[in-house]
Amino acid sequence: MNIAVTFRHMDATDAVKGYATEKISRMQRFLRAPMKSQVTLSCQHDRVHRVEVEIHSGPSRFHAHETSEDMYASIDKVADKIERQILSAKESIKTRRKGADRAAQHLPVDVGEE
Repeated sequence: MNIAVTFRHMDATDAVKGYATEKISRMQRFLRAPMKSQVTLSCQHDRVHRVEVEIHSGPSRFHAHETSEDMYASIDKVADKIERQILSAKESIKTRRKGADRAAQHLPVDVGEE
């Protein structure tokens, strides 16, 4: 697992870096291949914090960004977005393997009884 944290237009602090690293490292439990991620933390205008995360794991790529007035809230929101993307991709692969999509195409359509 390799997590690189970049600060733009703001001072680097160990607390924010540690928090971002901890939140993003939790995504490894959902992935099979080792992950490599880039986290970019930036401050725009007055008090607008932006977090951008890109994760590479084997052939899979996930990307999300979030903007808010609190850096920690932005990190939490972007971690939730990435987690949803990973779980959605896993569910998609699972249904494709089971053939649920093909089986659903051949089922008759029920017409509601009146």
